[in-house]
Parts: sequence; C-alpha cells; structure tokens
Amino acid sequence: MPIFERDEDADSWRPTPLARGPFAGLQGGAVAALLTAEAERCAALAGYSAGVGVSAWFLRPAPDQPLRTRTSMLHARGRMAVVDAMLSAPDDDAPLAVARVTFLAERDLSALAPASPNGAPSLDPATLPERRRAAPHGGRWMMDAMEARLGPDGAGWFKLRTPPVAGAGPLASVLPAADWAHGLARPAERVFADPNPTLNVQLLRPPASGWVGVRAATHWRPEVGAGFGAASLVDEFGVIGAVSMAVALTPFAAPAERREPA
Repeated sequence: MPIFERDEDADSWRPTPLARGPFAGLQGGAVAALLTAEAERCAALAGYSAGVGVSAWFLRPAPDQPLRTRTSMLHARGRMAVVDAMLSAPDDDAPLAVARVTFLAERDLSALAPASPNGAPSLDPATLPERRRAAPHGGRWMMDAMEARLGPDGAGWFKLRTPPVAGAGPLASVLPAADWAHGLARPAERVFADPNPTLNVQLLRPPASGWVGVRAATHWRPEVGAGFGAASLVDEFGVIGAVSMAVALTPFAAPAERREPA
C-alpha cells in the first residue's frame, strides 16, 4: 500500500494512515513526496527523467482527507525543465502546499572528469540499532512507512517500506527521510514543536540500496521563535544529496490545570 492512493480522478488522492504526521494533519515529507512524484510524472512526459532539486512550501496543514494535485510545466528547454505542483482540497482552490521541482537531461561527461568516489560500502545500515518513534495520537503515521536505524555518529538511516505513490521516482522517494533533518539534532526536547514551513532537497544520485542516511545539524533562535535544519544525505557509498529547511518553533501547550470539584 503506497502512502497516497490515486483516486478514480487522475489528480485526486486519498492519503492512507501512513501519510499522517505526529499531530493534526499530514506529514510534510509525505506531502512533498506526493507533489514531487506528480512533477516527476509531468517531466517524464516531456522527456526529462533526472530530478535534481525540489523546493516545497507547506502553507497550511494538509488535512487527512481526499486531496487534489495540479502540475504545470514552467520551463522545458535544452537540458533543464522546471515543474510546479500544488496541493489543495477538492472543493477549494486555495493551496495547502506548493513545490517547484528541477530536472536535468542527463549527459555523459565521464570522459572529461573523473567519476565520483564509489568504493566499498562504509557500513550496512540494516545492522544498526532500530529507531522507532510512536505518534502522540497513537495511530499509524509516516514513520510506519519506513524502517529507521540510528548510526554510531548520530545519523538517522531510513528505508521506505512502501512508495509515496505508485511509480514514484528517486527524488520523491528520498523526501520522507530528508524531511527529518531538523528532528534528528534538536538542541532541546519536549519544549518546542518544530514544524518546517519549507523543505529544500538536492539529489546527486539515487541511493544505492534504498537506504538514506541523514547527517543533520540544527540551529535555533528561541528569542525569535525560528531556526533551520540542514543535513548531508548519504548512502552506504557516500554523499547522494543535501537538505535544508526553515523551522517555525511553537511551544507545546501547557497541560490544563486540574480543577477541584466544587
């Protein structure tokens, strides 16, 4: 079962429980993956297959209900194509999230420059300690769509058990892992929620075996309620890309005071 299932209408989607976030609404990484997968489909029709970058904006919480996507080709000329994708409710044109995805037509220049190092694997992520996190609402959520491990250097390792959508490409498939960059190196715990209104990913190449390692760092300014997260994305052989995002710090609500019976 993919994270999103296509409805009878080609642009309509039903989120499965695996698309849910830890609180209300859908996980940003799931939303970005859906939009990117649709951009990949649009670009493929124009002959572009290598998604190299995406910038996503989460404008409003995406509800756990049927949703609609729309794509438009902003540019397709020479080596580069740029596709815009938007998510909305079926009965409302106001966007919930938008993404702009860049594609490059591949060109073999190996005769002019040495290949990137790609030696023996540095580790086997499947042997690392498992990292599991339950959602506060107690139900299934996007983390249940991934196998998660913790590396000795603090890196998080993720491997999808199910695709974002049927036929999703490499760029869409790394986004659920990349979206965790700001949550792996929090300077404080159980004080602030840290939703990310943006997500920016560049992909050098697909992960060799599906495992995506996230070597993260975060920087917060509580006095202004903001921060950012960033990470190198790696696989067993080396760097495959990078991610960054803005973070909007939100204090957790204080527990309601217990009232004594009158």
